[in-house]
Amino acid sequence: MKLIHLSDLHLGKRLHETTFIEDQEFILEQIIGIIKAEQPDGVLIAGDVYDKSMPSAEAVALFDAFLVKLASQKTQVFIISGNHDSPERIAFGAQIMDASGIHLSPVYSGQITPTVLTDEHGEVNIYMLPFIKPTTVRRFFDDREISSYTDAVKLAIDNMNVDRAKRNVLITHQFVTGATRSESEENVGGTDNVDASVFDTFDYVALGHLHAPQSCGSARIRYSGTPLKYSFSEANDKKSVTVVTLTKKGEPVTVETIPLKPLRDMRKVRGSFDSLLNSGERTEDYVQITLTDEDDIPNAMDRLQAVYKNALELKYDNTRTRANATVLGGDGIEEKSAYELFNEFFIERNNAEMSPVQSDYVRVLIEKIEGEDA
Repeated sequence: MKLIHLSDLHLGKRLHETTFIEDQEFILEQIIGIIKAEQPDGVLIAGDVYDKSMPSAEAVALFDAFLVKLASQKTQVFIISGNHDSPERIAFGAQIMDASGIHLSPVYSGQITPTVLTDEHGEVNIYMLPFIKPTTVRRFFDDREISSYTDAVKLAIDNMNVDRAKRNVLITHQFVTGATRSESEENVGGTDNVDASVFDTFDYVALGHLHAPQSCGSARIRYSGTPLKYSFSEANDKKSVTVVTLTKKGEPVTVETIPLKPLRDMRKVRGSFDSLLNSGERTEDYVQITLTDEDDIPNAMDRLQAVYKNALELKYDNTRTRANATVLGGDGIEEKSAYELFNEFFIERNNAEMSPVQSDYVRVLIEKIEGEDA
């Protein structure tokens, strides 16, 4: 049985007030093309369909169009809610959509019934477990000890009564202990980690939540990652679609990846202002610029956007920014003048002395303040 594993579409995502809707529409079309070519038995979408629990109208319209195209492929589609989604909104219309082969996870109720697919090797049970917290599970098992995310997920799985003699696939949205995070994942990796041992019952676990594609100790427990880069910490990631093949019960799954090519890449550039401005490059990629100039460049971002149209971040890496920013103790503070104290603070923060113009300005300002206080 061939399954395509996706997750973390984050439809409606914005970064620095820049929308990714056009990029997302482009990449979803590419994914539809892959599905047409691969002809899978099922498509698994492991949560965070939207970037917000109350998605924008354009994000909902984009997902609606994607579902219509998925349904036209005559393959079974399984979608769960992630921590960014509203479980109730994802579940809306689930009973009607089932007839079209679009299966939406209901709001967690303590009971999960699998959908059964069949191939030449027999049945495959597909379990959909949306993002849950310990409080979510306690509501239905108030007589049980649930003190961690591992406890919560384990209890939810134990209550599924999984038939170990058959092939079983779980779609879920959690942080597995030891997995690699990205900056764009909010509030991930504290006490919310889940031990991979809770998934021993399953032949394949289609994970969502983390943005870098990766396996967790075994090829059968895997994050597909986001289809697009959503932060500059992901600049070096290779985004892809995960294709999983299950054969007979007890045989290892085969995992392959098909690369995705974005409409615009997300990358980092570095150099002096002049070298970047005169690089000859003209790009619409999303860019983080790091300038190595010692002095701040007036209107640097506006001027560089002539070259890097979609520059989103500007940083400096120089002697000043690399300096130890720790403020030292105030030895002899009573004996020092306000100017001396400020001068020491400036040097500690900037690893450089004030220019004559800055020094004169500070002296005049201090004299003015002290005159008003007299």
